[in-house]
Amino acid sequence: MLCKDLAGKCVLVTGGSRGIGREIAKQFHELGSKVAVNYNTSEKAARELKDELHSEIEIFKADVSKRDEALELVRQVIAKFGRIDVLVNNAGIVDGMRFDEFDEAKFEKLWGINFMGTVFPTLEVLKNMKERKSGSIISISSNLGIGAASSGATYYGITKTAIVSLTKRIAYEFGGDGIRANAIAPGWIRTDMTTAGRAKSEVQKSEETIKSKNELHMIGEPIHIAKLACFLGSDDAALITGQVIVADGGRFDYLSHSM
Repeated sequence: MLCKDLAGKCVLVTGGSRGIGREIAKQFHELGSKVAVNYNTSEKAARELKDELHSEIEIFKADVSKRDEALELVRQVIAKFGRIDVLVNNAGIVDGMRFDEFDEAKFEKLWGINFMGTVFPTLEVLKNMKERKSGSIISISSNLGIGAASSGATYYGITKTAIVSLTKRIAYEFGGDGIRANAIAPGWIRTDMTTAGRAKSEVQKSEETIKSKNELHMIGEPIHIAKLACFLGSDDAALITGQVIVADGGRFDYLSHSM
């Protein structure tokens, strides 16, 4: 059975109360991991998840875009579980802007949550992983971060491109400490983030457009990303680091053919 070594491992999922993060937390739990679910504003969803999964799930409130809160989050998780074997940097937001529609406040929020919200937890988790000479860091980027052709996504895409670069640097700098770092770049995934506040007909139209742009003619579900995260967090991926795995059904409309 793949990922069998995840039983007993300690996993922290940021932004884990909803959407992709929620499914990642559930899948690690199903494979026997002890899971720390971070949330910021979605306390009700976090408590519902804890009630649903019961054992080995703990929830922690923190705004990971703020360094002091991110560091305290990691300290609390380590105090509870003793260590962190796998960090999943999932917390993120979407805000559509063309390049010439730059809004400084919106960009600062995007950058703070999407990028610095990846940097800050990683900085603190690395200390624990370096001491133990072991660990896996998985960060959720996006196919927009490597150039998928979607309008109004310039600044969001920039934050996700930064995650790709960060992932490669961490893999390079800490591989000798037994730490692996990889990123997942999802395409369109059906979550409350992608459907909230939109009419059903509008969502269906968007999904049909996405299906027409990928080789598998599929719409992604959170489970597709969650299973990939579990694989990357397990010893089955022991030889994989510094990689960006795109999960978008084989989209073919990219801005260029180079990374």
